[in-house]
Amino acid sequence: MQTISSGDKKSSAPELIVEKQQAHSLLRTFIALRHRNFRLFWFGQMISLTGTWMQSIGQAWLVLSLTHSAWLLGIVGALQFLPVMFLSLFGGVLADRLPKRKVLLFTQISAMIQATILWALVATGYVQIWHVLVLASLLGLTNSIDMPTRQAFVVEMVGREDLTNAIALNSSLFNMARVLGPGLGGLIIAWLGVAPLFLMNATSFIAVIIGLALIDMKSLHGISYLKNKLADMPKQSTWQSLGEGLTYVKRTPALFLVIAVIGVVSLFGINFNVMLPLFATGVLHSGPSGFGFLSAAFGLGSLFSALWIAWGNNKPRIRFMLLGALAFGALEILFALSPIYPLSLLLIASVGFAQIAMSAVANTIIQSIAPNHLRGRVMSVYMMVFAGSVPLGNLLAGGLAHLYGAPLSLLVGASLALIAAIVGWIKRSSAEKDLATSSN
Repeated sequence: MQTISSGDKKSSAPELIVEKQQAHSLLRTFIALRHRNFRLFWFGQMISLTGTWMQSIGQAWLVLSLTHSAWLLGIVGALQFLPVMFLSLFGGVLADRLPKRKVLLFTQISAMIQATILWALVATGYVQIWHVLVLASLLGLTNSIDMPTRQAFVVEMVGREDLTNAIALNSSLFNMARVLGPGLGGLIIAWLGVAPLFLMNATSFIAVIIGLALIDMKSLHGISYLKNKLADMPKQSTWQSLGEGLTYVKRTPALFLVIAVIGVVSLFGINFNVMLPLFATGVLHSGPSGFGFLSAAFGLGSLFSALWIAWGNNKPRIRFMLLGALAFGALEILFALSPIYPLSLLLIASVGFAQIAMSAVANTIIQSIAPNHLRGRVMSVYMMVFAGSVPLGNLLAGGLAHLYGAPLSLLVGASLALIAAIVGWIKRSSAEKDLATSSN
């Protein structure tokens, strides 16, 4: 029988403490999952978002196969997000007036039906470009309601204490799906064609619909306060509600700076749905599998960034968000100039890391400052500039790429994004003071 000396006991005790500390440090990365409602939502999204990203690259490849046109690829991307630009503000009003879970159930079922229709059209060989254009527009209409509601729902599931961690975990989930979805999607396109991607996406919505249906409404944070607050307030028209949200954003320096910088960066810099297929085919000559791995590399960098932010679970800071925006613009410029596939993979992964470091912190800043009764409307303004600016950006990127090539198009957009980050850095003083005041 082996004996343990006192010296061995002394040496093993510190090692045991270190192991416990390391385990605790790793577990804090997922601390928001202690909330049952968030677990249901998060795991449902894990499956659904993978299907969404598979459909995303399938749709891009389908448009190129049908038209061989960078311009039409930009138009499809624009139509998918154009309703978000014009209608997300109204989606924010709905998010502040209706139970968010019911709204999300409606949007997820609608998206599932749209994916099923697209699969049927492709599988039967009847698909035409106008079908894709119409379905992309309908998905955009659904997203204009879904996006602000989904963003505002997070704090109700976890509360303010775990908000930073929950937002980062959502970002990690989104980007884990971006790693798996495009990588698998590119291989499936090369093996079976695009039709299976749309069927897989339609099926994946079942998981998130079940998760939403099982959420316990009584355990949501701030619901009773919100009901009482809304009951005490005079009834407003839709336009008055919109005006209240916009005025609050305009008069809050931290919100205004964050939303302005994110809006410009999104408009000119975040247009990968248009650009990556063009780089894969025309610049790097890597084909469908290469396109999938470029998208997956971007998602992998984003995933590491999101997990890093979740692990830190720190208070959001304007300075950190702006550093992410500066790095994003600079790295995207380098990607636009790279003709080497392995180097491009590394650079696009770094761009993904910087983008999440910027956008996850921006999201947390906004939700930390916005009061409960205005959160849906404030988040709708953020989503309008973050996702709603994509249509114009896609049209601009697709048009420039059509005329002058993908590298120059991306170079121009990345340079404008970098300039916006520099201006934000110069103007950050009042926003930092406002955020510090709001945090106290």
